[in-house]
Amino acid sequence: DVERSRGLGDVYKRQVFNLIFTIMEIPVMVGAGLVVIGVGMGIGKIGGSAMDAIARQPEAYGKIQTAMLIAAALIEGIGFAALFAVS
Repeated sequence: DVERSRGLGDVYKRQVFNLIFTIMEIPVMVGAGLVVIGVGMGIGKIGGSAMDAIARQPEAYGKIQTAMLIAAALIEGIGFAALFAVS
């Protein structure tokens, strides 16, 4: 009986450890979700602003598109860096 109870104790300790480890991962998941939402909102804002600018000055299409793509790439790069920092 004593040996069986030790074995069960080890099992319970392992389960508690797994539960604690899982609970500790929740902020990481929330942080990753916030990063993705922020990047999506930023790139959406850039795209919308670029469309407004192109509607006002169609002749500047090439310059606006280039600036938009560079800004979107920078935001996406920062998003990837944040995801790696969170995980």
